[in-house]
Amino acid sequence: MHFAWAWMFYALPLPLVVMLLPRTHNQARLALRVPFYREVATVATGPSRSTVDRVRLALVLLMWLLLVSAGARPQWLGDPVALPVVGRDLMLAVDISGSMEMPDLSLHGKAVMRLDVVKEVAGDFIERRIGDRLGLILFGKRAYLQTPLTFDRKTVVHMLREAEIGLAGKETAIGDAIGLTVKKLRTQPDADKILILLTDGANTAGEVSPDQAAQLAREEGLKIYTVGIGADVLDVSRLAATQGINRLFGPRTINPSADLDEKALQNIATMTGGRYFRARNTEGLRQIYQEIDRIEAVEKDQQVFRPIRELFFWPLGLVFICSTSLALWQIRRGRRMSSSTRRARADQVSAP
Repeated sequence: MHFAWAWMFYALPLPLVVMLLPRTHNQARLALRVPFYREVATVATGPSRSTVDRVRLALVLLMWLLLVSAGARPQWLGDPVALPVVGRDLMLAVDISGSMEMPDLSLHGKAVMRLDVVKEVAGDFIERRIGDRLGLILFGKRAYLQTPLTFDRKTVVHMLREAEIGLAGKETAIGDAIGLTVKKLRTQPDADKILILLTDGANTAGEVSPDQAAQLAREEGLKIYTVGIGADVLDVSRLAATQGINRLFGPRTINPSADLDEKALQNIATMTGGRYFRARNTEGLRQIYQEIDRIEAVEKDQQVFRPIRELFFWPLGLVFICSTSLALWQIRRGRRMSSSTRRARADQVSAP
């Protein structure tokens, strides 16, 4: 509870000040002379007149207190709400090509696809980026904008978890993903622009090469952090056993990340002032996102506001009820006095 204009309470003693002011001579002469006033007063009010006067005085004082309280603007302050801080424009580009289906990583002790791990780890990263505008690009053979820049982190996480392998094709268009990011961030010249690009392969599709896209990103002031994901060794026999395959010929272990073009990813990061990271397991990917959190720290000086709800109409409503009740009572009392006056006058005329 809060009063915006608390100084209005200084007006509370005003009725007392008016009552204590000396009356002028003209005011003292202003009186209605009623020859039978004593009888009328006795009949109209009776022995309870003092009680009625006290009730009326208390009601009038209550109305004055409510009026002053309404003038002081009572307000209800809600819980503090954090305002979005204009920090960075941070875009995530996630590879959803066919190779992201490789189950060479584990999550909660279970072998899962690479994309499942990305959804888990990148989702936690997005939740921590308070104050940044976040966007999501998914790419395979084509790159498309899944979520435009927004402060709504929950929506970005939801759209990431809705991504499926092969939605954008089975190949990998790294250059197109960078080019699309540059296009979407070009209209934000004053913000720090960052792209986190995650892939497990090499550029095999698209109209723009990674080097050309990186050059364009550097000219636009876009910093790119590249992340290569995928294990170095995969036990094929163990994978076959989990899939119900009893007989397996050929090598028992393979390198599932043989197609990862680390040189191209390093070059992209170097050209744009970013860094290249290599994630060989789930914990490594988690540490990479934590490192990016440290390098590109979230703004800490959050601004908050408290929603305000005006309450002045409540005391005003009570004043209206009290004044209406008092007016009705005065009308009823006036009618009683009129009838009493007529009876008293009739008695005085008929008296000998």
